[in-house]
Amino acid sequence: MLLFTEETNRSDAIHPMDVQMAVFHCADSFLKQLMVTKLSQCQYALPLLVPDPFTQEIEFPLWTFRQINKSWKMKNAKNETIGKIQPIWKAETPMVSFFRFGSVSSSKSQLLSSLINEKHNTFFHRNCPGSSRTRVLMDGVVEIAWYCPSGKDTDKFRKCVAFCNLHGDAGDNEKQLQILTGMASVNVVILPRLDRNDKSAANIQNLFKDRKPLIFLFTEDKSRVTKMRQGKYKIGLKDRNQSDVSEDLEKAINECLSSSSLESSSVFRLEDVSKQSGIRVDEEHDNDCRRGKEAAQNIISLVKDKDLTEIKESFLPCQGKLWHQWCEKNKELHRSQGNETDMVIKQEQDMKKTREEQHVLDICEFMKLFITEMNSQTPIEKIFFLKWLTILLDEYTSADLSALHYKYDEKWSEVLKLKEKNGVTEQQMTTNLTNEQTELERISKELRAATFGLEHILREIGQIYESCKSVNKNKEGLPCDFSSLPSLAAEMMISGFPLELMDGDAAHVPVVWVTAVLHELIQKLGDQRVFVLSVLGIQSSGKSTMLNAMFGLQFAVSAGRCTRGAFMQLVRVSEEMKEQLNFDYILVVDTEGLRGLELAGRSTRNQDNELATFVVGIGNLTLINILGESPSELQDILQIIVQAFMRMKKVDLSPRCMFVHQNISDIAAGEKNMEGRRRLQETLDEMTKLAAKDEVYVAERFSDVITFDIRKDVKYFAQLWEGSPPMAPPNPSYCENIQELKTMFFSHASKSDGLELAQLKRRINDLWEALLNERFVFSFRNSLEITTYRKLETEYSKWSWSLRRTMLDIENKLYNNIENETIDIVSESHLQEKLKVKSGEVEKSMSELFEKDEDKDILKQWKASFYIKIKELKKNIVGETMRKLNEILKQQHVKKAIDAQRTCHENTLLEKSKELALTLKDKANNETNLKKEFDSFWKDCVKKIKAETPPIKDTDVLKDMQQLLRDIYESGPVKAWTESKDVFSVLSYSEYVQFKKSSEITGHAKNEISAEKLDYKLSQEAEAQIRALVNDIAHQTDQKIMSYNIAKMGYNKTYIQELADYIKARIVDFEQDFRNYVFKNEFYMDLVISICKRENKIITDQHRRFREANDPVLYFEQKSEEYYSIFQKYCHGATSAAIFGEIICQKLKEPIQKSVYKDTARDMTNEIRTNCESLNGNRSKLEKHILKRLAEQEDFKKYMNYLNNPRDHFKSFIRDEVNQYITDKFEVSVIPKMNEKTDLLCQKIMEAVHKATTLVNTTNGDVQKWLNDFTQQLSDLLIFSVKDLSGVSLDSVNDFSLLEKVISVELCSVSSEIQQKFSTETFPVNLEEKDRPDEILFDHLCQCCWVQCPFCGATCTNTIEDHSGDHSVPFHRVNGLTGCCYRETENLSANFCTSLVRTADMFYTGQWFLCREYRKAGNVYAEWSITPDISELPYWKWFVYRFQKDLNEYFGKTFHMWDKISDEWNQYSKEQAIESLDKYI
Repeated sequence: MLLFTEETNRSDAIHPMDVQMAVFHCADSFLKQLMVTKLSQCQYALPLLVPDPFTQEIEFPLWTFRQINKSWKMKNAKNETIGKIQPIWKAETPMVSFFRFGSVSSSKSQLLSSLINEKHNTFFHRNCPGSSRTRVLMDGVVEIAWYCPSGKDTDKFRKCVAFCNLHGDAGDNEKQLQILTGMASVNVVILPRLDRNDKSAANIQNLFKDRKPLIFLFTEDKSRVTKMRQGKYKIGLKDRNQSDVSEDLEKAINECLSSSSLESSSVFRLEDVSKQSGIRVDEEHDNDCRRGKEAAQNIISLVKDKDLTEIKESFLPCQGKLWHQWCEKNKELHRSQGNETDMVIKQEQDMKKTREEQHVLDICEFMKLFITEMNSQTPIEKIFFLKWLTILLDEYTSADLSALHYKYDEKWSEVLKLKEKNGVTEQQMTTNLTNEQTELERISKELRAATFGLEHILREIGQIYESCKSVNKNKEGLPCDFSSLPSLAAEMMISGFPLELMDGDAAHVPVVWVTAVLHELIQKLGDQRVFVLSVLGIQSSGKSTMLNAMFGLQFAVSAGRCTRGAFMQLVRVSEEMKEQLNFDYILVVDTEGLRGLELAGRSTRNQDNELATFVVGIGNLTLINILGESPSELQDILQIIVQAFMRMKKVDLSPRCMFVHQNISDIAAGEKNMEGRRRLQETLDEMTKLAAKDEVYVAERFSDVITFDIRKDVKYFAQLWEGSPPMAPPNPSYCENIQELKTMFFSHASKSDGLELAQLKRRINDLWEALLNERFVFSFRNSLEITTYRKLETEYSKWSWSLRRTMLDIENKLYNNIENETIDIVSESHLQEKLKVKSGEVEKSMSELFEKDEDKDILKQWKASFYIKIKELKKNIVGETMRKLNEILKQQHVKKAIDAQRTCHENTLLEKSKELALTLKDKANNETNLKKEFDSFWKDCVKKIKAETPPIKDTDVLKDMQQLLRDIYESGPVKAWTESKDVFSVLSYSEYVQFKKSSEITGHAKNEISAEKLDYKLSQEAEAQIRALVNDIAHQTDQKIMSYNIAKMGYNKTYIQELADYIKARIVDFEQDFRNYVFKNEFYMDLVISICKRENKIITDQHRRFREANDPVLYFEQKSEEYYSIFQKYCHGATSAAIFGEIICQKLKEPIQKSVYKDTARDMTNEIRTNCESLNGNRSKLEKHILKRLAEQEDFKKYMNYLNNPRDHFKSFIRDEVNQYITDKFEVSVIPKMNEKTDLLCQKIMEAVHKATTLVNTTNGDVQKWLNDFTQQLSDLLIFSVKDLSGVSLDSVNDFSLLEKVISVELCSVSSEIQQKFSTETFPVNLEEKDRPDEILFDHLCQCCWVQCPFCGATCTNTIEDHSGDHSVPFHRVNGLTGCCYRETENLSANFCTSLVRTADMFYTGQWFLCREYRKAGNVYAEWSITPDISELPYWKWFVYRFQKDLNEYFGKTFHMWDKISDEWNQYSKEQAIESLDKYI
C-alpha cells in the first residue's frame, strides 16, 4: 500500500519545467529577462518560442535575450586561437534544430544535452531528478542553447553553434516546425516506426526533398551513422549506447556544417526570428519597451561611426582632462606642506578656473537627449530606456574592446618573452622592454578611453552638476535646471541601477555630486536606515559574481577590469526580513579590483590605500575576497586593510570583516581548511605587526584590532564553474557556499542598526576629506563624531537645564522662608536632598542614552566625562544656591531693621487713622469732608516720619569712582576721567604697557627677522591674554554687584572701593607671572572707569528700586489710597474682623505681585528655552544664530564687539532675544500665565484662610493662633509673615467666619487690581536682576569656556568653564580679524588657522616658532588643538570681503594678497554665508 501511495504521488507531481514556464508566463518583462539571464549563466536552455497556454499564440521573447553575452575561442586560418565575446542576440552562428514526429521512447532532450555537454543537463529531460510523467505547459515550446568552443582540440564543434529543441510532437506544432526548419543550418528529426499514411508523412517527405542537411534518428533502427545521400544521414537509436549515438550525431552534424553546399541564408541570428510571420515579438508589443528602445537608438545614432577611443573626449568632455586636473590640484591643495601660502591661493584660483572651464564646455546633443529623455518618460519607460541604452552601448563597444584586450594580451606576452630571452645585452633588453612597456601603456590608455557605459554618462552628469554648483549658475544648453540632476540619479538608484561612488579613472570621489544624490534619496525615501556591505579584492577575483549571486545585483562581470573605482547599489529589505533586521536597505559597495593590469606602470599604492580605507570606513561589514588559498597576492593590500581597521579602532568605529577564499578545489577536507585558516591567521598577525609600527599602535594579533573569529569569519568557496569554461555549468557547491555566506551575513547584520542615509552622507564626505588630508584619524574624529557629540551636548543642555530649573524652584521657596524668618540656615546636604529626585531622573536619562542610543558605540568614549560634568554641575548649582541664600541670611539683620522700621511706620499710621476715624464717625456720610480730613492727617504724618527718618539719596556711581581715583592718584592727569578710553574696545593694549628689557613682537611672519627691525609692540599672545584678563574682570565684577543685593540692601560707597581694590589685585596678580612688560597707571584707571561706566546703569536701577521700596515719602505716597480705604471702613463702623481682613489683603498685594512676576519669569524662561530657536540648544547653536543676526544687520561695530567682547555680545543678544520673545508673546502667553498664577495664589490663600479658620473654630483658638497658622501655610509661597502685621491691633477680632468672607471679597479686588497693571512695561521693572529670564538663560548657556584662539580669536566651544583637555572650535576664522599680520608686509593675514598650521610660516612670542609646531610656543598655544586641514567657513570669507574697507580702516592695514584672494571671496553672497553656518555648525 505504501508503494502504491508513492507511485500515485509521483504521478501527481508537478513537472519542474511547468513551474518554470508558469513563472515565466506570470512575470513582467524585467523578471522574464532576469530569469533567462540566470538560466543562461547556469548553462540551461532558454525559451525561444513560447505558445500562450490559453490562446496558443506564439511569442518570441527577444527582450529576454538582450543581456546575455557569450564568449568562445576558435582557430583562425593561421591556426591561431582567437577569442570572441558577443551579445548573443547579435551572434551569427549555424543553428541545428531538433524535433520529433509522434511518440518516441528515446529522450530527445537527453540526447541534445549529452551532445552539448555530457556532464550537464542543458535541456531538462525525463530522466532528470524531479521529473514527472505529465507536463502541461511545455508542448510547443522551443528551447535554445549554444555550444561555445574553447579553441582546443577536444572541442566537439569548431565554431559556436545554436541548438533548438521543439518540445512535443512536431506534427501538432506546424508553425514552430516551419520557423525552425526554415532557419536551421541542419535539421535533426527523431522518428518512431510510422505508417505510410501517417499524418506526418508529408512533412517528412518535404524535409527529405529539401536541399538543407537532414539527419534522421530512428528509434527502431540499430545502425550507426549512414549517409543516405548528399546532406542526408540516418542514425539508429535502438539498443545503442548514449555516448555512441552522441559521437555519431556529432560527426554527422560537423559534416553537414562543413559542407560546401551550405546556404549562406542558413546563418542564424536571433533577431531574425522576429521577422517570421504569425508570431508575437515581445519587444514590439510592449509599448514601454518599444519607446525605450527608440529613445536609446536615437542616442546611439549620435555616436555611430565615431572612433571609440575618442568618443568620451568628444561627447563627455567634463569628465576628461579638466576633471582629472581638478582632482590632482585638490589633492595637492590638501596635501601641500611647507611655506606655501601663496601657492594655496593660486591652487584655489586654478581650481576655480578649471571649474569655470568645465562649465563653459559645450554640452553635446548626446547628453542633451539623454537628460531630456530621462525627464520626460514614465518610470517604466525610464527603466526600459536605461536598459536599452546599456544593451546598445555594450553592442557598440564590445567588438573594439575585444580587439583591444587581444592586443593587450599579445603585447603582455611579448613583454614576458623579452624578460626570459637570453643572449642579448642588458642594455638591449632594457631598451626593448621600455619600448614594449610604453606600447603596453598606450594600449592600456586606449582600453580606458574605449570603455564607455551608462556609468560614464552618469559621471558626466555629476561633473556638469559640480561645475554648475561651483559657479552657481546653469550651464548653457542644459535642458533643465542643474539642481534637478541629483534627483535624476536618485531615481536611478531607487530603480536598482548602481551609482559611482569613486571615479576609478580619476581616483577621486565627486563628493559634491554624491552627497547631493544621497540628499535627494532622503527626500524621496525618507531618512531610511541602510546597512553598508563593502567588498575588497584583487582584480577579477570573483567579487562582482559573488555579489550578483548573493543579492541578484547587476554589477558588470567580464574579463579584465570589471568595476573601476567603487559603485554602490541599493537592495531593498523585504517586509518579512525587516522583522529580523534593523534597517530598510542594504547598500552594496563593489570596488575596483586592486592591482589591476591596466594600471601597470601607474602609481597604484596610494590609490589602493585610499580605496581600501574608504570602503572599509563606510562599510558596516567588509568582505575581503581572496582568489585561492594563499593570500600572497594580497600581502601588501592586507597591510593597508589592517591599518584601515586600526584607524577605525582609534575613532571608535568597529566594522566587522569576513574573508572569502574563492576557487578552492577541495573544500571538503576539514584538515586543509584548518591549515588554510592557520596560514591566514599568521599572515594577518604579521600584517598587523607591520601596520602597528606605521600607526604607532600596540597590537600583536589581528584580533587585537578588530572583532574577528577565524573559525566563523572565514569562508572557503568552491570553484565557480564545474569544469572548464565556456561550457562549464556553475558548481552546485559554489551556490551552497553563497547561501552559507548569505546566512552568515544576515547573522552579523541582524546585530547592527546600520546607518541613516543622512549619517552615510556625512560619513562619505568626512572620510573622503580625511583621506585627502592624509590625516585620517584626527580629521575623521573631528568631523564624523561631531554630529554625535552635538547630539550629546543637546541632551546635556536639557539635563543641565532641568537641574537648574529645579534648583531655581527650590531656591525660590527657601528665599521665601528666609524672608518670612522660618529658617535661619541653609546647608549643602539639605539642598542636595531637595535635588535628589530630579538628579535621579537625569541619571536615568543619561544611562538610557549611553546604553540604548543607536550611536552608543561612539557615545561611550564621552560617558565618563559627561557623568563628571553633571556631577560638577550639581555641585556648582548647589554651592551657588547655598552661597546666595546664606548671603541673604547674612544681610537679614540689616534688612530686618529696614523692614521693621517701615512696618512700624505703616502700623502706626493705621492705628492713628483708626483713632481719627472714631472721632469722625458722625460725619461718615460726607465723603468730601472725610477725604479732606484724611489728606490733612496723612500729610502731617508723612511729614513727621520724613523728619524722623533721613531720606535715601540718589546714587552717583561715576562721581564716587571719580573721587576715589582722585584720592589714589593725586598727582595723576587732571583730565584722566574725561580723556579715559574704553578698555573694552581699544585696538591694542601696547600703549598701556611698559616693556622691561626686550619687547614682544606681534604677528606671524614668513621669515625670521631680527627684533631690532621691529617696533616695540605686544605680541598677539600678549594682546589675547590682556583682553582675556579685561573680560574676566568685567565678568567677575558683574557677579560681585549681583551679590551686593542692592535692590534689597541699598547702595554703599564701600562697594566702589571693593571693586577698585579687586581690580587692582587682579592686575597685580597678573603681573606676577613672568612677563616682559608691566602696566602703566593709565591701564588701571581706564579699566576702573570703563567698568564703572559699564556697571552704572545696573547699580542705579537696583538702588532706585531699593529707594522706591524703603524711602518713606515715596513709599507712603503710593500707599495713600489703600490706607484711605481702611480709614473709610473705620468711619462707617466696620467690625474689627472686617478691617483686619482688608489690612491682610492690602499687605498681601505686594507679595502676590512679586511671586506672580517671579514665577511667570521662570515659566517664560522654560518656554523660551523650548520654543525660541536661537536659545533652545547649546552654546554652539546660540553662536550660529548670533552670526546669522550679525550678517542680517551688517553692522560693523556690532561685529567688532562680538569679536573683541564675545561674552558681552552673547549676553546682549540673549537679552534682546528674550525681550523680543516676551513682547511678541505677551498677550498670548505672558498675560495668561500671570492671570493664572494670580488666581492660583488667591485660591491657595483662601485655602489657607479656610484651614486657619477651621483650626481656631475647632480648638477655640484666638486671632493670634489664626494668624500664625495662616502665615505658616503661605511661607513657601509668599514673602509674608506675622511680622508684617506687628503693631496692628488685633483686639476684638473674633468673628473668623466674617474674616474669611471679607478676605474672599477683598482678595478678588486685589487680584483684579494686580492683573490690570500687567504690561510689557511693568514686567521687566518688577523683576529682580537674578530672576530675569535673560539672566537665567545666560547663566545656563554661557557658564562655559571663553578662552579665545591665540591666532584668530575664535572662542572655545567646550561647555565647561575650566574643562580638562585642549581648547577647540569646529571652525576657525581669518587670522587678520585679530589684527594678526605678516610683519614684513604690514598686511593683515588672510589665512585661516587650520591652513596656517599646515605651513612653514613662523610667528613670534619672544622667539620664533613654526606655525605647524605652534604647540611648542607653550602657554595658551599649547592648550589649543587646531586641525591642520583646509576647512574654511565661507561665512568669514564673505564677512572679510563685505567689510574689507572697514577692517582696513579699523586696523590701519590691508589684507595680504588681497587682489588674489578677493577673486574667490567675492563669490559668496550673504545668503550663501548664512547657509554655510547651517551646513557646517
